[in-house]
Amino acid sequence: MGGLDERLANYLTRHMGRPVRVDSLDRIPVGASRETYRFVMRTVGETGPTSRRMILRLDPPASLIETDRRTEYAAIRAFHGSDVPVPELLMVEENPDALGASFIVMQEIEGGEAAPYKLMEPPYEANLAATGRRKWSILGSIAKTDPAACGLDRILPPVAADDCWREELQRWETVLDADELEPQPIQRAAIRWMKRNPPPPAQRISVVHGDYRTGNLLVNDRGAIIGVLDWEMAHLGDPLEDLAWSINRVWCFRKDERRGGMLPKDEAIAIWEEASGLTVDADALRWWELLACLKGQAIWISATKEYQTGATRDPLMALTGWMQVNSQDRATLELMGHLSHGVSK
Repeated sequence: MGGLDERLANYLTRHMGRPVRVDSLDRIPVGASRETYRFVMRTVGETGPTSRRMILRLDPPASLIETDRRTEYAAIRAFHGSDVPVPELLMVEENPDALGASFIVMQEIEGGEAAPYKLMEPPYEANLAATGRRKWSILGSIAKTDPAACGLDRILPPVAADDCWREELQRWETVLDADELEPQPIQRAAIRWMKRNPPPPAQRISVVHGDYRTGNLLVNDRGAIIGVLDWEMAHLGDPLEDLAWSINRVWCFRKDERRGGMLPKDEAIAIWEEASGLTVDADALRWWELLACLKGQAIWISATKEYQTGATRDPLMALTGWMQVNSQDRATLELMGHLSHGVSK
């Protein structure tokens, strides 16, 4: 690990006020917005030696999208102890001196799988429908959570109900402008349509996870979701944004109509409505689905640019753009009525 384990142990020793040893530090080969490692933290307390399995989330040299580690820390802390399962946090460090970049340390949630391609296979496959019902129920709980009650209104930037769509559209159009390596005519057409046909104001200002999808959920072999991960894109906004992202066509991992590889779109929406207490307007959701396509495309082409410009040599960054760009364009065309109904994979 090039001394990372020793530097982490030194930092933890200073932070905790007693000697800490870091064992079995190993990088988890998933995720592109953080470098993620698991390790065993060993220390000696008043009751004797202890060991805990931990996770280190370290900012990489390059990322799919720029995010804020303090936002991630605050969001996880806000939901800890609720019916939204999240890891137990240990610390956040924004000063890069200790490890060369900002980082978060949290306890590992053991016994779970997140990789979509593994969740589509035994033993998880048999429970996918139940996992899906829980998935969109949890998302409804997030949408129902009062940002003021959990303290996130003091940390996340405020937004007016009639400005949610405008801020997100501007955000992702700006990323597209900055990072596209070739013209994106389909996304440009979608942007023009979205500007001409804005959605109604948000029914409620909610905490938006920002990347709620199969792949960021830890599932055990009985189909239970035991962890909601990757909160670094959390913000306040229209809860339809999260719902639309969660049912994006590109997440049809089983190459059929099951969104996230788990449930048909209409069933997922109905579960979310019941859990959130909100009613989905079909036209408003379609607008946010188009925004999800723009957001996805902006992320995929940003990954490609990071690789092409040499900001990173991680092949995942190049493969993400190569694999997803066409699928995302096809999903956009389907929503705009310019592609016959079918799986865009």
